[in-house]
Amino acid sequence: METLLEATNVRRSFPRPGGEELLVLDGVNVTLKEGEIVGLLGRSGSGKSTFLRLIAGLAKPQGGRLDYLGQPIDGPAGGIAMVFQSFALFPWLTVLENVQLGLEALALPEKEIRTRAIEAIDLIGLDGYESAYPRELSGGMRQRVGFARALVVHPNILLMDEPFSALDVLTAENLRTDLIELWQHKKLPIKSILLVTHNIEEAVQMCDRALLFSSNPGRVTTEIKIDLPHPRDRADPHFEDYVDRIYVEMTSRKIERQRNQQQTGVLPDAPITRISTSTLSGLIEALAAPQYGGKADLPDIASNLQLEVDELFPITEALQMLRLGDMEGGDIKLTHMGKLFAESETNVRKAIFQRTLVANVPFAAHIRKILDERTNHTAPRRRFIDELEDKFTEDAADETLRAITSWGRFAELFSYDAESETFSLENPT
Repeated sequence: METLLEATNVRRSFPRPGGEELLVLDGVNVTLKEGEIVGLLGRSGSGKSTFLRLIAGLAKPQGGRLDYLGQPIDGPAGGIAMVFQSFALFPWLTVLENVQLGLEALALPEKEIRTRAIEAIDLIGLDGYESAYPRELSGGMRQRVGFARALVVHPNILLMDEPFSALDVLTAENLRTDLIELWQHKKLPIKSILLVTHNIEEAVQMCDRALLFSSNPGRVTTEIKIDLPHPRDRADPHFEDYVDRIYVEMTSRKIERQRNQQQTGVLPDAPITRISTSTLSGLIEALAAPQYGGKADLPDIASNLQLEVDELFPITEALQMLRLGDMEGGDIKLTHMGKLFAESETNVRKAIFQRTLVANVPFAAHIRKILDERTNHTAPRRRFIDELEDKFTEDAADETLRAITSWGRFAELFSYDAESETFSLENPT
C-alpha cells in the first residue's frame, strides 16, 4: 500500500505568558497508508487536534518531519481535506453554495464545480436539500454538508476532528454507519481517513488501527490493530474485547506513572482536574450498588452512566488519588475507605473525605498547615496560586487550586471566600 503520510519525531509547543514554552507534541511518529482508517485516541489536551492542524497545513511543526506523498507539508496541501467538530457553515449560503466553496479555490469551470458539488451532496445523502440554508437543517444534516464540502475536492486524505461529538447519539450512529458503508463500497473519493476521537467504541467501530496518545506532551504510546470485518457489531464479544483492551491501555499507563512517581514536597506531580464531590459520590454509590458490588468493568459502567472517556477517566483518577477507588486491569473497584464512604451518612462521609484528602493530597494539607500557623488563620488565594504557577501553566494551576478548594470545603478542612479570595478556618472542624 502507498504511504500517504509520514510523521517522524514531530514536535510542537506554544508560548506561555512567562516566556517559557508549553510542549504539546513531542516525538510523534505516525504513518498513514492508502486504504486504511486510523484513529487517534487520547484525553483532551493530548495534542490530537493540534497534530491534525499540522497535517492540514494550518500550523507548522517546530521539530521533526511531516511528509505528504514524500514531500514536506508547507501550508495547506491540495490532497488533504478536513471535517471539523463544529459544522463551520456559512449561514447565508445554501447547501449547494457551501459545498461549492471547496472547489471555487481550485479555479475549475463553473459547470464542473456545480456537477461535482451536486454529486457530493447526493453521495452524502442530502439530495433535495441543495437550496436549503443551514438554519433549515438538523445538526446531523449540517454535518453531512461539512462532509460533502470536504469530499467534493476528492482528497487523498480526509482528516476528521471529532466530527460526531456535537451530535446526539442516534444521529451520530446513523452518520458513522453511512460513512463506513460508503467507505466499504469504495464510493468515497478518498484514499485514507485519519480520525481524532475520544470515543473508544467509535474507534473500534470505524478504524483499522487505533493510535493511543499520551498527554504532557502528546505522543503515540500504543498502536492497536483492529482486525474485525465490517459492519461491526457492538454486541460481538470480539468488539467488546477491543474496547476493553483500549480502556486497559489508556488507564494502565496513567496508573503506572502515578505509582512510580515519588511525591517531592507539597506540590502535586501533575495538574488536578476539578471533579465535584457530588460526582465522586455518585460514582462511589453506583459502584457500591448490588449491580456491581464494589467493582465494575469500565466500559460497562461508562455505558450505564452515559459517560465519555474524557468524563469518566478524570473521575476514576480522582478516586485513585484519594484512595477511595483503585484500578484492576479494565475494572474500577472501591477500596475499603471507598466502601465505608458509600455506607456512611453525610457527616461521616465528610470525616472520611478529610482523612483521605489530607493523607493523599499534600497541597490540601499544606493549605491547612499555613492557616493553622497564622495568627489570624487566613491566607490570600494568591499565596497558593503563586506556588502552583511555579510548576504548572496559569490555567492548570487555577484548575488544580479550584479542585483542592472544592474538596477542602466539602471535607471542612478549611473555608474559602470567593469574594475576598481568602482562605480561612472560619468553619472547619
